[in-house]
Amino acid sequence: MARLPALLVALAAVMLLAGTAMGDPGSDKTRVDSRLGEARANAERAASTATLLTTELSRLGQAARSAEAALATEQARVTALEVSLVAEQARLVALGREIEAQNARLAVLERQYRTALRVLERHVRAIYQADSPDLISFALGATSFSELINNLDLLDRIGRQDKQIAGSFDAARIELERARASTARARREVAQSVSAIAVRTAAQREARDLVATRRNALVVAEGEKAQALEGARGDRATFVAEAEALAAESAALAARIQAAQSAAAAAATTSPATSTSSSPGATLSWPVSGPVTSGFGPRWGRMHEGIDISVETGTPVRAAAAGTVIYVGWLGGYGNLVVVDHGGGLSTAYAHNSSFAVGQGAAVGAGTVVSLSGNTGNSSGPHVHFEVRVNGAAVDPLGYL
Repeated sequence: MARLPALLVALAAVMLLAGTAMGDPGSDKTRVDSRLGEARANAERAASTATLLTTELSRLGQAARSAEAALATEQARVTALEVSLVAEQARLVALGREIEAQNARLAVLERQYRTALRVLERHVRAIYQADSPDLISFALGATSFSELINNLDLLDRIGRQDKQIAGSFDAARIELERARASTARARREVAQSVSAIAVRTAAQREARDLVATRRNALVVAEGEKAQALEGARGDRATFVAEAEALAAESAALAARIQAAQSAAAAAATTSPATSTSSSPGATLSWPVSGPVTSGFGPRWGRMHEGIDISVETGTPVRAAAAGTVIYVGWLGGYGNLVVVDHGGGLSTAYAHNSSFAVGQGAAVGAGTVVSLSGNTGNSSGPHVHFEVRVNGAAVDPLGYL
């Protein structure tokens, strides 16, 4: 399918060549050369577009890869924060459970402490409030001093033991309260840390999403540019095929011009122009006086087959040498064109005129006014497009002036 446009263009060129075989050769060649120039210009524009698209595609590819790397970095940061957030949340839950366990232990210790206090109180009351034996009778009931000492020591040990039990429970309770307070502080700190990490995680997710959005946009743009590049390359292939077909047609028409020049030379053997005709190596006169704004050679993707001389509209255009006018009329991009055959395969052309001063078949001398300059045809401003052709092929006019 990709070769179909090229085949159609080639077929159209062949049909055009066949259809114009009986027309005026100068007119046909000018028209074909104009179309050839357009095809080459289109091909160059398509190639330039493809180059720009290739550069842009490369830039987008690099940007997309950079965005992909940035996205991976942002995602790694999000993942690290999420892991940290989960760890802190688990720590917060563990501290909550520890506080609950400490509260339960504290409640048990408080109950044990209160029980120990009640036991101690009962012992004290039993010692000091009992009717018999009281402390004095207990002391006097001893049969010996040694027994008295033993009885008093027993009472003292009982009291110290009760106090130690109560004191130990109280110390444990106090220590547990301190531990619970410390755990509560740690829990508050962890809760603040969880809140801070959650805020950072949310912000990091937003940053990651922004990078992801940019990456996605670059991927879409890269795809669009790739599609446009494929289209530009297809267009260039079509235009190149058209240019090749038109180039073949132009060559055939150049041969017809050579034949027309030969016929004109044979028919004009007795004309004044023939006796003063120029050879291909002759020096030509400038058709007008002015600055050359565009030279001979490739220009804008096509061959510029002459030189452009800047002059005001209405400037007299003079024949560069003696010869016979073989064409006067409108020729596509040339606008109003005059072609003079100088014999020996040498001819000159004067394009973009505003009006003519000679007719076809007229014999002219060097310096004869053949037209007035203008801005007709494919022209961006008043000037004279001057061509020199040898055997129908365009050559650089500056080599003859």
